[in-house]
This record gives sequence, C-alpha cells and structure tokens, in this order.
Amino acid sequence: MFWREHAPPHFHALYADHEALIDIRTLEVIKGKFPKRAQALVLEWAAQHRAELMEDWNLCQAKQLPKNIAPLE
Repeated sequence: MFWREHAPPHFHALYADHEALIDIRTLEVIKGKFPKRAQALVLEWAAQHRAELMEDWNLCQAKQLPKNIAPLE
C-alpha cells in the first residue's frame, strides 16, 4: 500500500513479473493479472486478513505507517 493511493481501498500484490491491484472489500482483481495458483494464494491470504488490510489502508490514508501482516501459513 502507498500513502497517495486512490479509492477503492486496495493493495498491490507482486509475483515474479506480475502485479495486481486487489480490492480489499470485494477481493476482486481491479487491475493486472496473476497466474491462477498465485492469485488463489493471494486471495486466500487477503480473505484471512481483510480487517488488517482495511486498518492498514486507513493508516496509509492518514499518512501513517501500515502495520505488518503475517504471511499465508
């Protein structure tokens, strides 16, 4: 996440040469594309941490550092 981001609340996910923007509220890919397996893992992680992602989004909007979120186990 970046401080100067625009709505809707989203995060950037990177995998090799791929990048996707994912809506935190709906978990839909807004822009970009991932290989199917990588996208499934990112969406699984995001579903488990949706509240934390929204908290980080709000922190970034307030120009504060986001908190770390645990990786997928």
